[in-house]
Amino acid sequence: MSDVTEQTEEELPLERAGDRLRHAREKSGKSVEQIAEETRIPQRHLESIEAGRFADLPSRTYAIGFSRTYARALGLDEHEVLDMVRADLAEGGGQEQRAVSTFEPGDPARIPGRGLAWFSAFAALLLVVGVLAFFGDRIFPGAGPGSILPDEEPAAAPAQAETTDGTRAPAAAAAPSGQVVFTALDDNVWVRFTDEDGERLLEKQLMKGETFTVPASARDPRINTGRPDLLAITIGGKPVAKLADQPVTIGDAQVSAQALGARTAEPAAAATGSGTQ
Repeated sequence: MSDVTEQTEEELPLERAGDRLRHAREKSGKSVEQIAEETRIPQRHLESIEAGRFADLPSRTYAIGFSRTYARALGLDEHEVLDMVRADLAEGGGQEQRAVSTFEPGDPARIPGRGLAWFSAFAALLLVVGVLAFFGDRIFPGAGPGSILPDEEPAAAPAQAETTDGTRAPAAAAAPSGQVVFTALDDNVWVRFTDEDGERLLEKQLMKGETFTVPASARDPRINTGRPDLLAITIGGKPVAKLADQPVTIGDAQVSAQALGARTAEPAAAATGSGTQ
């Protein structure tokens, strides 16, 4: 009898991450729809996790992030669940995952809701319409009504600075140089820094005041983030413009001192030229 019992126990399948989450959900009396509403994770992704079909998720990062949020919602030990998820992925559960985005959030449950997304799209449409209405003739010459005033002679080009040898050359703004440092202006700012070969230099959620110095040895360093408006940048200790002033997704943006300096120098050069009389 004992031999039969031992054989039966050995043949029992090992509990996987999806089984652990499903059993905990059923024990709590909650449905998949309720968990989806609480965590803001699509129901189809929760069902894929419970079934162990991690290949149905957009990427490995989503599989780990969604599972972590799911475990928290059920009061499970998220570290234990994530170890089980990684084991499932190592066995082939994520080999055929398809990449659908260059941006992978650290916690997918923080993705804005559908209502906010529609509102943002509508606001952007209104902005585009307003810009076209106000600057339409400048963007598309000839599109606006004709002028009743006589044609004016084109304005003379701004005077160029004279060099010591008597020749004239346009003034150029000096681009900043030195170490590039990013500083988080709020908590949970997800970033991923890579070099030109895709090697990850850093991937984490920065807390407010936390900094990251881009290694000087990194070849063509780049950044992926969804909150460039919450990242202050300095080059050689001097502040430069942010990558964006609004929460937008940025993928593989160059962040070397030369690349960021060029971004800063171009507007400065334009402002210098427009102010020359």
